[in-house]
Amino acid sequence: MSVVGPRPHAIAHNEQYRKLINSYMLRHKVKPGITGWAQVNGWRGETDTLEKMQKRVEFDLQYIQEWSLWLDLKIVWMTIRGGFKGKNAY
Repeated sequence: MSVVGPRPHAIAHNEQYRKLINSYMLRHKVKPGITGWAQVNGWRGETDTLEKMQKRVEFDLQYIQEWSLWLDLKIVWMTIRGGFKGKNAY
């Protein structure tokens, strides 16, 4: 596991969403992370609707496509600054 990267999902989620969301499995091309672009942009916590999971995957794929050291540092900073607050923070 990495510090920054797409957050891992349960195997049951992988099986369910791989059929429903285009490019869902591309998230697995990189190491999962403790924090990620989707999380610092508010797409964390329970994914009780397909739309919520689609947005999370959209941000994960954007992270993979635009990865840079600076983006990782920004995500770590955003996590430290405000990542432990909010209604979806566990």
